[in-house]
Amino acid sequence: MLAHRLIDKALKTAQGAQATVQRAESTKVSFENDKLKFVKSTQRTTINVKVVVNGKIGSSHTSDECDADGVVARALEAAAFGSPAHFEFPGPSDGRPVRVYDEAVLGVTREAMVQIGREMMTVVKDYNPDILVSAGINKGVRQTEFANSSGAAYQTQSTSFGVGVHGQWVRGTDILLAGHAFGWKKRDVDYGAIADRAVALFRMAQDTASIETGTFPVIFSPEALEVLVLALRLGFNGKSVFLGASPLAEKLGQKIADARFSLTDDPLIDYASRSSRWDAEGVPRQVTPLIENGVVKNFLYDLDTAGRAGTRTTGHGVGCSPTNLVVKTGDTSWQDMVADTKTGLVVYDVLGLGQGNPISGEFSVNLQLAYKIEDGRIVGRVKDVMLAGNTYDALNNIVAVGDQAEWAGDSLLAPPIQISDLNVVAR
Repeated sequence: MLAHRLIDKALKTAQGAQATVQRAESTKVSFENDKLKFVKSTQRTTINVKVVVNGKIGSSHTSDECDADGVVARALEAAAFGSPAHFEFPGPSDGRPVRVYDEAVLGVTREAMVQIGREMMTVVKDYNPDILVSAGINKGVRQTEFANSSGAAYQTQSTSFGVGVHGQWVRGTDILLAGHAFGWKKRDVDYGAIADRAVALFRMAQDTASIETGTFPVIFSPEALEVLVLALRLGFNGKSVFLGASPLAEKLGQKIADARFSLTDDPLIDYASRSSRWDAEGVPRQVTPLIENGVVKNFLYDLDTAGRAGTRTTGHGVGCSPTNLVVKTGDTSWQDMVADTKTGLVVYDVLGLGQGNPISGEFSVNLQLAYKIEDGRIVGRVKDVMLAGNTYDALNNIVAVGDQAEWAGDSLLAPPIQISDLNVVAR
């Protein structure tokens, strides 16, 4: 195994070493503006080496398997200028099994991928031939070798499969963009339902509606919930907590949200996009509750940050980043959320997610796809509207949590959530 050979080379000088070798193959099919744009396959190899020399960290990477001597030499050289190591490489550990490989993905031909794209586009065009439709289908397989100087070693295989369809509907000066996509590590993707979801978003936007500047209740769809979750992704990062940059740094054990809100990091969901048995440092993955009934329970740590903070890694290396975030479902149906709203908004998509100050929770975003609610029903799409607020204030003003969750993007499993009041700015 190449990873073992890299470790042997590094240990001639280093006191500790870690090596990862990834070989990936992918195929992508892309349609743009009703036409097939490309079908292409790629292969790539990525080799990463990390060493500890005289208590300092050095790392290097390459895409050339013939560069084993060079990548090790560069990591050793970098250690002379590296930061102090506050960890020891972990020993062997089995971890908990999680399914991340589906052989059926490999059997999907290019022709089948093209056909999936055409069928999704046809569903949208049948609804309205004036919509310019784009679609994407991708599949991939990845093999990973890992080894370190403490005896940890593993080899894994994972697959990926994703589809999406989006459209552009131009009506005079009005340009409407809408669509839906889903991907995970399994072949089983209902692409017909994805196309139907895209059509439903267009259908709700057939009429337009106006809303005045003011404070209104807002329902965040699972896709739009990322507006609020972005601050949590940053706030629970152990490095930000250790450095004092996170507003949650002193909040462990304290209530920061409505009691109906619970958030868990779960890398052990079968076939989820960010699931794996071990993290990139060879540490077994684990389920980590972040917020339980509104109370902060844990932060996310990698080896080095955990060492600096005097705690234990949670299996989130390197970078202390979350894997699959899961928001606990509530007891209110989507239909009841809408029906119980006198005047408000349903938000599906935004522009400028990073505007404001995400680390503090402040956000100010333009609504790309949102609908007005009047007297308990959706009456049309709103245009030229902004939404502003603070994540932590919003999470303390939850009206309802949906009773059904769905995947939004590749790493958030969540129900819709309604906030009692947010600032809406109409132009």
